[in-house]
Parts: sequence; C-alpha cells; structure tokens
Amino acid sequence: MFFLRILFATAVISVLLASPDMPVSAQQIALPVPDRALAREIFQQLIETNTSHSVGSTTVAAEAMRKRLLDAGFDAKDVVVMGPDARHGNLVARFRGAPGSTRKPILIIGHLDVVEANREDWTTNPFQFVEKEGYFYGRGTQDMKESDAASIVSFLRLKREGFVPDRDIVLALTAGEEGGEGNGVDWLLKNHRELIDAEFALNADAGGLTTQNAKPTMIGVEATEKLYADFQLIATNPGGHSSHPTRDNAIYHVADALGKIEQYTFPFELNDVTRAYFLAMSKVLQGQQAMDMAAITGPMPSVDSEARLAMDPLYNATMRTTCVATMMQAGHAPNALPQQAQANVNCRILPGHTPAEIRATLKNVIADPKVDVRLVDNSGALSDKDENDMSITPPPLNKEVFGALQDVAGKMWPSLPIIPNMETGATDSTLTMQAGIPSYGFSGMGIDEDDDRAHGKDERIRVEAFYTGVQFDYLYLKRLTGSK
Repeated sequence: MFFLRILFATAVISVLLASPDMPVSAQQIALPVPDRALAREIFQQLIETNTSHSVGSTTVAAEAMRKRLLDAGFDAKDVVVMGPDARHGNLVARFRGAPGSTRKPILIIGHLDVVEANREDWTTNPFQFVEKEGYFYGRGTQDMKESDAASIVSFLRLKREGFVPDRDIVLALTAGEEGGEGNGVDWLLKNHRELIDAEFALNADAGGLTTQNAKPTMIGVEATEKLYADFQLIATNPGGHSSHPTRDNAIYHVADALGKIEQYTFPFELNDVTRAYFLAMSKVLQGQQAMDMAAITGPMPSVDSEARLAMDPLYNATMRTTCVATMMQAGHAPNALPQQAQANVNCRILPGHTPAEIRATLKNVIADPKVDVRLVDNSGALSDKDENDMSITPPPLNKEVFGALQDVAGKMWPSLPIIPNMETGATDSTLTMQAGIPSYGFSGMGIDEDDDRAHGKDERIRVEAFYTGVQFDYLYLKRLTGSK
C-alpha cells in the first residue's frame, strides 16, 4: 500500500503541470470538418434512439453502430451484437492489431442505455437531438452517448486511414448500466469473456475534462470506485382503524429510522487514490480550501479541515461512505393504520468495506427491532447474497495509459492538471475491475463544473466541447496503440 501511495503521488506530480515538448497549433488538434459532420450524424442517431429501460432498446442502437462499422470494411466476425434478450443487445467490435502481436487487447467500454426522461419535465424532447445556443440537447448527451459516438468515429477514422494498432482494440457498447436487468458488461464477462478479455479497460463514464465557462481546468482520471448498495427498511404491523391511532405505527418506525440515518455521519477515511486527489487539488486551488485539503492528507488529519470540506457534498462523499433515503412506500387505505411501511436507502460504500458492514451499522444506528434492514440485489429483490462484496483495491497506474494521456492532453491543453480520483457513484468499471481487468476512466468531453445535467432535465453538452472530445478520443487511441 505504501508503494501504491508513492506511485500515485509521483504520477500526480509528474502530470500536474504537463506540457508538450513541441508547440502544436489549434489546426493540428481540431476535428476535421468532414469528421465533424460524421460525428454529429452518429451522435444524433444515438440520441434519437430511445435506449431507456422502460420502453427503449439498446439492441436497436447497437445494430445501427454495427452497420456503420460493417459499411466501413470491418469483418462481420469482428462486429457482433449479442445479449440476454431482444432488447438488451450489446455491440462488441474488434479492431485487429498488427499480425503476430503478442500484446493483450485494450478494452473500451461504454453504455448505450440512458436513464428515464419525461417529456413534460424538459424544455425540449429528450429523445430528439436539438442544437441551440451553442449546445446539443438530448438524453445521453452527457451520459454517455457523446463518448459512444466518439468511439465509433475513432474506429471509422482509423479504419479509413489504414491504421494498424500494436494490439487489438475491443469496443463494447453495452446495455443495463443505468439499472434494471441485463447489464451488458456483466453478461459478457459471464458468457463471452473471451471477446472482451483485455490487459486493461478504458471507460469514459467517469472522470474526464472539467471546465469553467468552457475553459478547461483539469482532467480527472477515475482510478477506483465506491461500491453501490441499496437497503430496504421494512416495518410491519397488524394495522387497524385510523380512529384508534397508536404510536406503534409502521410509518413512524420507518420515519424515525430515516431520521436517525440522516443524522449519522460515517467515519472520515482516505485511501491512496483520494489522498492523492486531495493532495493534487491542494496545489490547484487557493485559500482556505487548498490549506484544508493539504491538512487532511497527512498522518494526523485536521478535524477542523475535514469538517469544513465536508460541507461540500462532493468532498464529503469522497471522504466517507454515504447513505441517503431515496424512496418510500406505506399504507393501503387513507382511513386505516398501515400494515407495512418501507423505504429505500441508497449507500455508496468506500473501497475496502462491504454491504454487510454497512447493514450492521445501519441496524445499530436505527436501534429499533421493528425495522428490518435488508440488502436489495441488482434485480430489485431482497437478497443478502452479495453482502460480502467488496470494492477492488485501486490498480497500479498504468504507465502506457497515463503516458499517452499526458502527451495528448499536454498538446491539446498545455499545463492542464491531470488528477486521479475516486468515482463517488458507480460505473461498469466495478465489474471489469472485479474480473481482474484494471480500469481507468476519463474523456476529453468538457463539462462545466456547474452544468452537470447527467440524469437530469435538459441534459446538454457544448457543441465545441463535443467535437473537441471526439478529436481527443481519436488522438489518444492512436497515441496509445501507435507510435510512442
């Protein structure tokens, strides 16, 4: 662990003020006009294909991208769509490397599915690709069809150029990352591991370019993740007539339990990635916040500094496990005492801890024998079979991955800080890392730090940020697998 900490710190210092050896003009790193048109066309096609869990289909999107790759000359055996059922298809495309290469493939993963979006909540139709006032609008413009489109464009451009990578590049655009049954990465790992086995994986669903008013400020590289877990709080009661109320009410029991959880704070804890993150950020920021970040990274973290940083939800989630109530359901009639009340509590668990630990903590905090706490599995059923799952220890920083990133980012955005971080949510990288495939998350799609609309209404990305991200994807992939 000490070696890993030194490795992270060294990597952060080495890339913090990275700059290219030779100046590069804006024209040399701009996306060519014909490829802008191609990227826009593919992006629009993906956005206007409804891939939500309720009524959509990732198979339709996967087949559309498969056709584009086949039309570009990819062999049919190298571009397949498969999945557990007709609606949850996954595209797996292989860009063949140099003949005789003994290097293991690189895997690129990205999900095609999107979260639900109601038309009445949006200014525009969420499943219509709209360009206005310098932005592209539509469900998936930030999460994550912009990166799916970039990967397809990169494959098409490299194929057109006759590029031969130094190893196979595998692209998996998958279903089910946003929830529900049919997670594509999980299904492929269990049923066709040979198609996506790789030395490491790249996942643009986490990390990436942060901007302020379109000006780049840093690139975050996801190097570890929290563990996702839902717990259901359940209280039952014989019920009765509402004219004879009693404190022994299922709703009251669950409400009291939620109040206790709201007031509870999980312990402060840093790991190698989050310590490196705060140390690097302390060199980027200024004032009290920078001093506080430096003060929590030492052997005796400052309690006052930790408390001040915890006032920011993102920093708080980076320093500790978090649990929050997200759903409630109770009662069967307005004039009857409830026979059951239940609530969902969503937890994001720090690496090194298990759902079983968190469940025990919640039961202890609630301290009410009439409230049962159960783990909810991926299918939505109450099951404790996964309670001993644990987040994977952060993988060592891959020199090839970070070397190529330093080179390309240094040319596109000289002196831009590159900072490893922990994903406070969850992505499919959890699955690839559990399968023994080291995974790293970043992209060149710039999102203003105050304009994160993923999963929200009026999701959007700046037009030029999208085109720049497409060019970054192409340049990075070519640098990673081509000339060094």
